[in-house]
Parts: sequence; C-alpha cells; structure tokens
Amino acid sequence: MTRTDELRSRLLGFRPTDTLWGWLGPLFFAVVGGLMRFWSLDRPHQLVFDETYYVKQGVSMLEYGVEMRVPDSLKKPDELFTRGTPDVFGTEGDLVVHPPVGKWIIAVGEHLFGTTSSWGWRFSVCVLGTLSILMIGRAARRLFGSSLLGTLAAFLLAFEGHHFVQSRTGLLDLIVMFWALAAFCALLIDRDRTRAILAEKAAAMTPRQLATGLGPWLGWRPWRWVAGICLGLATGTKWSGLFFLVAFGLMTVWWDLGARRAVGVGRRFSGMVVRDGLWAALVMVGATLVTYLVSWVGWFRSPLGYDRQWGAVHPSKEAPWVPDAVRSLWHYHQEILKFHITLNDDHPYRTNPWSWVVQGRPTSFFYEGPKRGEDGCTVAQCSKAITSIGTVSIWWLGAAAIIVLLYYLLFRRDWRAGAVLMGLVGGYLPWFDLEERTIYSFYTVAFEPWVVLAVVFVLGLALGTRTASRRRREVGLYVVGAYCLLTLAIFAFFWPIYTAQVIPQDQWSLRMWFPSWV
Repeated sequence: MTRTDELRSRLLGFRPTDTLWGWLGPLFFAVVGGLMRFWSLDRPHQLVFDETYYVKQGVSMLEYGVEMRVPDSLKKPDELFTRGTPDVFGTEGDLVVHPPVGKWIIAVGEHLFGTTSSWGWRFSVCVLGTLSILMIGRAARRLFGSSLLGTLAAFLLAFEGHHFVQSRTGLLDLIVMFWALAAFCALLIDRDRTRAILAEKAAAMTPRQLATGLGPWLGWRPWRWVAGICLGLATGTKWSGLFFLVAFGLMTVWWDLGARRAVGVGRRFSGMVVRDGLWAALVMVGATLVTYLVSWVGWFRSPLGYDRQWGAVHPSKEAPWVPDAVRSLWHYHQEILKFHITLNDDHPYRTNPWSWVVQGRPTSFFYEGPKRGEDGCTVAQCSKAITSIGTVSIWWLGAAAIIVLLYYLLFRRDWRAGAVLMGLVGGYLPWFDLEERTIYSFYTVAFEPWVVLAVVFVLGLALGTRTASRRRREVGLYVVGAYCLLTLAIFAFFWPIYTAQVIPQDQWSLRMWFPSWV
C-alpha cells in the first residue's frame, strides 16, 4: 500500500463499491414514492391551508413579476380562484413576509399546467419531494458507507407522513428542505473529494513539512460553491434557510480540521483557518448572498412591488450614494423582520417546538364533514381530511436517536453523528429561541431528512458492523425488517387522512390517537 493509499484509507474510511445497487435502491423508492405523491395530486381542487397565499402568489409572479395584493373588497377570493378566475389581484403590491424563490418554483408548475389547474399548483413541490427521496438515499450511502443504509433512508422518507403530505401541497417548507438537503449533499461530496486531494498532497510532503507547516491548500472547492447557491435558494424561500448556512459552514470547516489532524499537520487549526475557513466563509456566504439578491430580480424590475418606490419617496441625506432600489429593499426587509418578531396569534394549531419530534400537535391542512349522500359518503357523518401527521415510528425513534447521536459524537468522536446533528442544529434548534412566536409543527419537514438519517444511524447499529458474525447480522436484519414493516403499516393506516379520502367519521376518530391531534 502506498503512502497515498494509506492516507486515503485513513481519511475516507470504507467506501462501498456496489455502484449499481447504490443507485438502484434509492431510485426504486424514489419512483415508488413519486408515484404515490403524484397520484390524484389535484385532489382536492381547493386551496389547502396556506396554499391560499403561496399558490395565488405564484400566479401573481407569473402575471406581474411580484406578489400583488388581493383587495379587501373582493369577497371569497379563494372560491373565485378555484372556480377559474385566477386574477383576483388589485393594483397594489402586497407585503409578503417570505422571499420570492418558493413562489417562483410553485409558479413553474402553474405555467406548465395552467393557473386554474390544482395539479399545476402542486406539481413543482411534488417534483422536489420526489427528488429528495433519491437524494437522501445517496447522501446516506455516502455518509454511512453502505448501499443498504442508503436504500433504507430512501424507504423511510418515501413513507414518511409529513414529507408525503407536504410533497402534495403548494407550501414553502418542503422547498426549504430540498435546498438545504441539496447543500448537505454537496458538502458531503466536497468532503470526499477534498480528502482524496489532501491524501495525494500530504503524501508528497515530508513529515517535517507537515509537522511544522499549515498543510496544503485544497483548491477552489467547487462543491462549496454549489452548497452556497443551494443555501441562497433555501434562504430565498424562507429566512430560516440562514440557520442552515451557519450550521453547515461550521460543519464543513470542522471536517477540514479533522482531516488535517488525521494526516499529521502540526499547525492544523491555523491551517484550517488560513487554507480552508476564510475561503469557505467567502465562498459560501458570498454565493448565498448573491443568489438571494438575484432571487429578487422580479421585484427590482417591477414598479409595482411592495415598497419598491420607498427609496425615491424618502431620499437619503446620510447615504445619497446608495441606489434608491437598494434602500427600498432594505426598508422592505425591516418590515418583514418586524412582522416575524411580533407575530403572536392564538392560532388553534400553534405549537411549541418541544412537541414537534414526538408529534404532539400535528397541523390540520384541510377538513370537511360531508353527510350521507354528499361526496360519496354512505353513512350519517363522514370526514374528509388532510392532516400533516408524521409517521410516528420514524419520529419517535428519531427523538430517541438524538441522544444516541450525542453519545457517539461526544464519546466516540463519530463524524457521522456530528453531521446529522448539524442538520438538526440548522433546522430545529433555532426555533427554541422563537417559542413566543406563532409557529407550527409542519415546519419540521425542513429538517426531516436529518431525523431520517438519525433513525438510519440507529438502525445501522442494530444491523451490526460488517465484521459481525453471521448470526448477529441475521438478527439485525430481522429487527430492521420488522421496523420497516411497522413503518409501512402505520403509513398505510394514515393514508386516508393524508389524501382527503371520504371515510366514516368514526374511522377518522380512530386515527386521532391523542386529544391534541384533534
């Protein structure tokens, strides 16, 4: 074994060689999950939950380039919209509290299938939901070095209730999840690629050069550029994407520090800062910021956008050199920030983040109660509902898995546990500082991939290592297989209230396991 091979093995560990199975397993469940998600995607032909904002705003983006306000004088605009009159807008720009990217993505489906098509309203989000099943499978394979665990991750996401419901709904949170997951995948690729480069460069240096220097420079890191662009698109959908930027930025330089230590760089912390950290900050923050600003191009080009003329109406004496459009956008962002800080409504589905991972209060997206003879109801009282209930076998084990991950990070220094936890730090932890604000449990879809990866980590422990005895592996396979069958059964049980099926009300009540779910 050459010095380069030795360092590659130390830096990268075991890498699976079954390339075909590494693709076929996740791809199979992406196809299965996609078929389920696209099935009757246009059901119901009504604006579901916050689709009342984002679906209509997507149409407005197509027509005007910005979000236009629905006048207060227009009665029942949602009914007009769903019955074939999508232009329900007035002549003023609307104060919207989320950036444009998510609305533009929803607008793509509306452009392809028509603004009156409920299939079109949800198409783009469904595409991203389907792709994310394949992505998490590939990410898990790279993270855990196992095609089986990669396939298992794809299976779990395909049959996870939150992900399923929100893949079929024109909301923004799954879009945030998609771009954050894409950034995570890009950084995993960057980790493997640059560690291979580091092995080659370190092997060409003498032990003295490594021990006394900063170590080699690892190049332009193009996958970090990709990650920055993806995080810009996440932030351009919802500001919560910024938390992923902080978490993943720390994660990637932490990986670099570990790599330099592994090859024997003496001044590894200084090397990480000088050779990697500063460049990483410039690339990732810069790409995120530029992407975010570009996402506002429709607002810059239109004279109709909210606050678009504020700078011209309020000239600046302190900074006359700043363009009016830039000052207008800054003022707009101040208003958005004020809204987010002061939002404190007594919404019936308002929740505390402590309850999210245990499914304490799932969000009802849609509910109707048809009676006998209505909408196919054959009993005295029926229910027709869409409720974003997570598959509890995944979420409850995921909650316990967080403790396991912390143990493996702190006492085993397992980088995989740290990587999964950083996804939770970026997507989940910040909400605990916003408990006084009106927030909802369906926000969990944004960090759900890392809950699934946490579960896969634990299931990987149950399977046993590659060097375990055959009997040990067989027992592990039985345990994991039983868990997968349980997950599939739970998903099938909740299927009617994921897809707005008309069922007897007592059957709906049977699925409301806790009083807080009603």
